Amino acid sequence: MSRNALSDEEDDHELEDEDGEPVHADPVDDPDNGDDDDDEEDEEGDNEFENDGFIVDDEEEEEEDDEEEEEKNSDEERQKKKKKRRKMDEDLDEDDYLLLQDNDVKFQKRKFKRLKKAQREREGGQGGSSDDDFDRSGGVGRSAEDKIKDNLFDDVDDLPDDVGDEEDIAVEEDVVGSEDEMADFIVDEDGNGQPRKSNYKKRKYGQGSDMSAIHDANEIFGDVGELLSIRKKGLASSERMERRLEDEFEPTILSEKYMTGKDDEIRQVDIPERMQISEDSTGDPPVDELSIEEESNWIYAQLTSLLKEPDGLHVFGGQGFSVNKDDIAKFLELHHVQKLEIPFIAMYRKEQCRSLLDSSDNSDLNIEKKPEAKWHKVLWMIQDLDRKWLLLRKRKMALHGYYTKRFEEESRRVYDENRLNLNQYLFESIMKSLKVAETEREVDDVDSKFNLHFPAGEVGVDEGQYKRPKRKSQYSICSKAGLWEVANKFGYSAEQLGLALSLEKLVDELEDAKETPEEMAMNFVCAMFENSQAVLKGARHMAAVEISCEPSVKKYVRGIYMENAVVSTSPTVEGNGIIDSFHQFAGVKWLREKPLSKFEGAQWLLIQKAEEEKLLQVTFKLPENHMNRLVSDCYEHYLSVGVSKYAQLWNEQRKLILEDALHTFILPSMEKEARFLLTSRAKSRLLSEYGEALWNKVSAGPYQKKEMDISSDEEAAPRVMACCWGPGKPPNTFVMLDSSGEVLDVLYAGSLTLRSQNVNDQQRKKNDQDRVLKFMMDHQPHVVALGAVNLACTRLKDDIYEVIFQMIEEKPRDVGQMDDLTIVYVDESLPRLYENSRISGEQLPQQSGIVKRAVALGRYLQNPLVMAATLCGPGREILSWKLHPLEGFLQVDEKYGMVEQVMVDITNQVGIDVNMAASHEWLFSPLQFISGLGPRKAASLQRSLVRAGSIFVRKDLIMHGLGKKVFVNAAGFLRIRRSGLAASSSQFIDLLDDTRIHPESYGLAQELAKDIYDQDVRGDSNDDEDAIEMAIEHVRDRPGSLRKVVLEEYLASKNRENKKETYSNIMRELSCGFQDWRIPFKDPSADEEFFMNSGETEDTIAEGRIVQATVRKLQSGRAICVLDSGLTGMLSKEDFADDGRDIVEMSDRLKEGEILTCKIKSIHKQRYQVFLICKESEMRNNRHQRNQDLDPYYHEDRNSLHIEKEKARKEKELVKKHFKSRMIVHPRFQNITADQATEYLSDKEFGESIVRPSSRGLNYLTLTLKIYDGVYAHKEIVEGGKESKDITSLQRIGKTLTIGEDTFEDLDEVMDRYVDPLVSHLKTMLNYRKFRKGTKSEVDELLRIEKSENPARIVYCFGISHEHPGTFILSYIRSTNPHHEYVGLYPKGFKFRKRMFESIDKLVAYFQRHIDDPLQETAPSIRSVAAMVPMRSPADRGGSSGGGSWGGGSQSEGGWKGRGGGEYRNGGGRGDGHPSGAPRPYGGRGRGRGRRDNNSERDDGNGDWGNNNTGAGNGGWGSSGGGGWGSESGGKKSDSAGGWGSESGGGGGWGNESGGKKSSEDGGWGKESSGKKSGEDGGWGNSGGGGGSGW
Repeated sequence: MSRNALSDEEDDHELEDEDGEPVHADPVDDPDNGDDDDDEEDEEGDNEFENDGFIVDDEEEEEEDDEEEEEKNSDEERQKKKKKRRKMDEDLDEDDYLLLQDNDVKFQKRKFKRLKKAQREREGGQGGSSDDDFDRSGGVGRSAEDKIKDNLFDDVDDLPDDVGDEEDIAVEEDVVGSEDEMADFIVDEDGNGQPRKSNYKKRKYGQGSDMSAIHDANEIFGDVGELLSIRKKGLASSERMERRLEDEFEPTILSEKYMTGKDDEIRQVDIPERMQISEDSTGDPPVDELSIEEESNWIYAQLTSLLKEPDGLHVFGGQGFSVNKDDIAKFLELHHVQKLEIPFIAMYRKEQCRSLLDSSDNSDLNIEKKPEAKWHKVLWMIQDLDRKWLLLRKRKMALHGYYTKRFEEESRRVYDENRLNLNQYLFESIMKSLKVAETEREVDDVDSKFNLHFPAGEVGVDEGQYKRPKRKSQYSICSKAGLWEVANKFGYSAEQLGLALSLEKLVDELEDAKETPEEMAMNFVCAMFENSQAVLKGARHMAAVEISCEPSVKKYVRGIYMENAVVSTSPTVEGNGIIDSFHQFAGVKWLREKPLSKFEGAQWLLIQKAEEEKLLQVTFKLPENHMNRLVSDCYEHYLSVGVSKYAQLWNEQRKLILEDALHTFILPSMEKEARFLLTSRAKSRLLSEYGEALWNKVSAGPYQKKEMDISSDEEAAPRVMACCWGPGKPPNTFVMLDSSGEVLDVLYAGSLTLRSQNVNDQQRKKNDQDRVLKFMMDHQPHVVALGAVNLACTRLKDDIYEVIFQMIEEKPRDVGQMDDLTIVYVDESLPRLYENSRISGEQLPQQSGIVKRAVALGRYLQNPLVMAATLCGPGREILSWKLHPLEGFLQVDEKYGMVEQVMVDITNQVGIDVNMAASHEWLFSPLQFISGLGPRKAASLQRSLVRAGSIFVRKDLIMHGLGKKVFVNAAGFLRIRRSGLAASSSQFIDLLDDTRIHPESYGLAQELAKDIYDQDVRGDSNDDEDAIEMAIEHVRDRPGSLRKVVLEEYLASKNRENKKETYSNIMRELSCGFQDWRIPFKDPSADEEFFMNSGETEDTIAEGRIVQATVRKLQSGRAICVLDSGLTGMLSKEDFADDGRDIVEMSDRLKEGEILTCKIKSIHKQRYQVFLICKESEMRNNRHQRNQDLDPYYHEDRNSLHIEKEKARKEKELVKKHFKSRMIVHPRFQNITADQATEYLSDKEFGESIVRPSSRGLNYLTLTLKIYDGVYAHKEIVEGGKESKDITSLQRIGKTLTIGEDTFEDLDEVMDRYVDPLVSHLKTMLNYRKFRKGTKSEVDELLRIEKSENPARIVYCFGISHEHPGTFILSYIRSTNPHHEYVGLYPKGFKFRKRMFESIDKLVAYFQRHIDDPLQETAPSIRSVAAMVPMRSPADRGGSSGGGSWGGGSQSEGGWKGRGGGEYRNGGGRGDGHPSGAPRPYGGRGRGRGRRDNNSERDDGNGDWGNNNTGAGNGGWGSSGGGGWGSESGGKKSDSAGGWGSESGGGGGWGNESGGKKSSEDGGWGKESSGKKSGEDGGWGNSGGGGGSGW
């Protein structure tokens, strides 16, 4: 065997081609190639009996070496032929390809046929495959044997022998069981079983076997051929096909296309498809009368309880609704026994379940009144309850078997007689409870009791049947210690307590004990329970757990709790700030003690979501009076009535047990149940609302043509010109659909909506207008469907109307019926789903996306139901259709179940025109919802009908694959009339097939028509077919004759009084067959048009709601803004600010492109305008709070001081908030505020940075850099190349990024050229030997110490400037007091005294050489700067762009805004920056505009340090106190180094020229006006005339 193994391994390595596939040896040359290599065997598909290597003897193994050389010579040639044959091979049979083609599976069919299945020989001429064979043979029938010969050896016989059947290898990559399927193709042609030249068997054996191996196999196994034939007979052909499909395609693809074996079985079984799917999970329903009676009683009880719920009446259709229990039983009999679906029962079995249908269905007959389509909610609810009952029954049966087995196992391992008796008693009690359990919750109670007493994990451990639990429960530990005996001595058992509480059984009084609990407990002391108290505690725990698991006790408590428990909500600290009056959770923010029974709709789902988001706190409570009642009831039935000392002591123990059972176990579990119950109810109600929204959509009828438009077919849909707005790429698109919904023509008109006055643009627009006009004249549409997607569609509508008016004026004679052509807005949400769905690619494969959308738009207008059904395929795109604001709470399967329910109900009431759909397959989409069908049966029927082209008799549907039961369900809803291909046929079509009359009632209809005909014509009564047809035509042509019939009298004469509903339906259909019962089409209202075009909803836009608006245009008295949705916002100066009347020009306060936070004052929907207000007094006012729908249990706690403070803080933040997220994707960019940026960088290393949106607006970004712990600098990045009027362009990153004079193409370049060098210099400074940590005062103290140690030296060091992040302080002491100069940080190096240094060493060298050089100017103190700035209070609007720049900025070099520890936010308005560049004393927004001020001129730009001209950008250095750079709160400078700024002559900076003379007073940093050295350690010693400075 070792040799064999070795040779196998060698074969694996040696016999591989370049593709890594095994290369099989020549049939004769390599007998060992058939070793027991499983992989190779599977790949080849050889029969295991032919190819087992162990039958090869040692002599053949020794011959292997001699044959290897010859084998190698043939391998290369054989591989080439093999690859050639593989390309020619066709992996699947023609049937398979036909099935795949019908299911729209994309594949590439190979050139030559594959081997046919031997199944053909057995199947003969049955099925579609035989038809195909017949067709391909030119109509001449051939025997199955001939077919197999042709298919087996087609294009093979002329190949060389050594090629053999190499195509088998083509499937070796994936085929696992291919030896089974290929075994079928061994055909004994000459009858003696011997291979011949072209025989498959020879080639089969040639796959790595020789004749000696086969001979040996015969000796061991007998006749191999006989074995193969037996094996072949045992394989079902369907299994082979399934395996082959699975080998070719992914399981998900087969599942989506319904091509698995299970799907095929569903197609074949003559039971409605949806019933089969349901019964897979519920099991076969019982059909005996007793079970149906039992189930109907249960369903009736459930329906009765549902009626008591808050939403019950709504579900059942209002007051006065009652259900008959017998009708429920009849429904179940029809459903389970006769296999009839709900649409059939609702239409054709009304007599048997009248009370379950809408009362209006049973009203007196009025054939002139058109019926309305109805959603049969009660029937669907009964079906849902039926499913729940079947699942409950199935679960109870499974548990019954499991409990019996477990009890027997437990009995075998317990030897204590008392314990056995107790277990027997418990088991019988549990089985009794299981039998009477009527809900899933009660079954859960029984299950928990069983698992308590018979835990699964502790039995059968020795046998390995169950795993031992990792931890035992306390109950189990106590029980093992024998404390169950103590627990039994407390008195009543848990079951006795439950029976007493539920008043089912009176229990005997307790006998008083003869000893105290402690004395009794001493008998059970053990190692684990060392004293009597421990024993009693353990026993009490056991008793409490048993009570909490007792089903009858829980049922009693559940009844009290669910009826009386109340829920309260209150916001968390975070939630109180977030949930405003317009928030989704506003209505549930403060609920006080709302009973569970009072929750309606989906309110609980909102509470649940808010609790998950930690915005609300939710508490459940049983009111005190009910709690007291519960406790007293338990005391009454559990305590002893004895008065002895012993009785009182035992009662104390019992009270402890009850308290533990109630508060520790039962009530918490009741809260969980209450939450589950509320969730279940809310979801049920939400699901119903979701279904109603869908029903309203799909039950809407198609657009109706004008009455004056006389068409050849009255029922033909209108011709629609569908138009979709395009932004340019793609352009505006017009698609013309005929009445069948097929595309006739497509037109692109991108210039139709141009508003430019440019001559070329006007000409292009005129050309498009002419093209659209010709398009409409050529096709004569009945209506124009315009997709409503944004406000540009309103302008497009005007442009189309302009074309229509031009057409009427210029060519009135050619207009035809278009003189009153209307344009209808259609919601684009569904067409967009269709555009992106797979089905659109299959239906419109060559069309672009916008054309597909336009087609869906027009088809939706022609038939909303069909378009909705189109999206109900395997992809379930329909679920993405937004129908309800809260639908996100529903699971996908829950939603689709409701979709299916609604679609089934409406589809069957509308019906499907089979012949029309056979010609236009998109109309087949609702076929899967026809009664009895489903996606699998419908797809099979559709394929058959499309092949047939048309059908003329309803009963012929049976010939198209429908079984009898399915046909009965479906027949009445499939309409057969002269449409599609049948329209041109002269073949007879029964008029009754064009009605909803079921074939089972044709006899009644014919009898009625004949009776009416005989009465009208007074002719003789012939019963031949022509006379009956004539009678039916007579009745259809003269509906008045039906009105003469008094139905009650007619039914009495026929003794058919119980058929009233059936005859009503017959008379209605004879009058007007397949009349459309859907709601007539209505043009959308003005409100609907507004919401469709704006994209807003009633929840997102309302008076008083806070919105953000971008200023687009400024006029003298108002600002024109635009909201995110595109709505125009009007803001008058009076509404802009409280002092608005004093504003002369709005441009003084605002500029274009700014983003404002406003409230909506009013909405003008006709104009698509909103009026805004943003003055501070109004922003703080909450008078627009929506209180009209306030919950009666809503009660806000206004007494909380903390909440009021929180509210005020949030309002203040709201006024100041200007953060706008950006559409930028970059690893270093995040949509966060400045506070969030510093928090994000707080635990990062020095030099880490992040790019974030700027508070200045959408044309700026901010780079936040971590300088040191608690020190962050903010650098403004100016974006360029944006389209100011395009909000999308503004939100994206600019084409250029500018920092100072440096321009960058993208953020990557910013990082490489700016940030990385900057960080490198920063780290160099932080690691420099003379760098000192700490604040400026701490560094000064270190210098003083160093100076004291080295008095003769001038000591110096560098430190961080906490006041001005982004700069360093060079501190030095010459004699006594420290002096400070600032060093700037740049990508190019360090800037000191207006010079740039590449390294710190060069800077230090320069400093040491020029320490005595006079500074050309020094900055005045902050006091002198503040004196020049007029006092002003902060402006109304706050800004978040505060913080200073890294110096007085010039336009050429951008400045940094700084943060030291926290962000330096300066409140205030615009233009607060002083001309000098200094901030205002109360701070400023840091966003001042450049103005001319007397003698100075300042540049607009971002501030920087070390430049001559100060800029307006971002004010100054910023300070947390609201003052100027490095100033205190009042703008005063502290005693240490003065602030920077300049006098009126120009802008100054730290170490910059002031641009004018230095004033003599208030000199900066120890300077004297005379230029002489001031007293000790005078500042930088500047004199007015430039005198020298001293040490």
